[in-house]
Amino acid sequence: MSRGKGTDGPEDVDATFAAIVADLRAEGVGVISDDTADAEPAAPEKSRSEEQSPERGSGWRGGGTEWDTTIFSGDPAVDDDDDDAHFVPPEPPPLPRPRKSAFIVLLFFVLGLFLLIAPNLIGIGTTVATPLGILSLATGIALLLLRVRQGPPPGADPSNGAQV
Repeated sequence: MSRGKGTDGPEDVDATFAAIVADLRAEGVGVISDDTADAEPAAPEKSRSEEQSPERGSGWRGGGTEWDTTIFSGDPAVDDDDDDAHFVPPEPPPLPRPRKSAFIVLLFFVLGLFLLIAPNLIGIGTTVATPLGILSLATGIALLLLRVRQGPPPGADPSNGAQV
């Protein structure tokens, strides 16, 4: 698909791109550090505005750490000398014991799925098992929804506002 010449873009894209790259190079973008200057061509001369600006690495972007040191060094948050300072999460609370109603809901789900998937294993025809399976699944869902708690947990003060 080709684009015709329109009013929304420059006519010579390559020349515009070369001008943008030349401006960025003049500002020092892409300047190679002294370590790799042997293999690459030298950086362009500084313009008048760059001669007046502070040295590279200072200012709001400069943190005093070089890029290679930041990327290729270890994690500064991890101190290899002090193994005792690592965070050890507390033991999680035990799971609550399931109630009898949870087993009844599970029984309805399993029975409903069994009646829908393989009713011939217990000798029931599909014409009888399909409505019973759907009814069993619907009962399990209804009982599950009835177990959902509404409102604040027991013992909570409702005038306390939002609680996490």
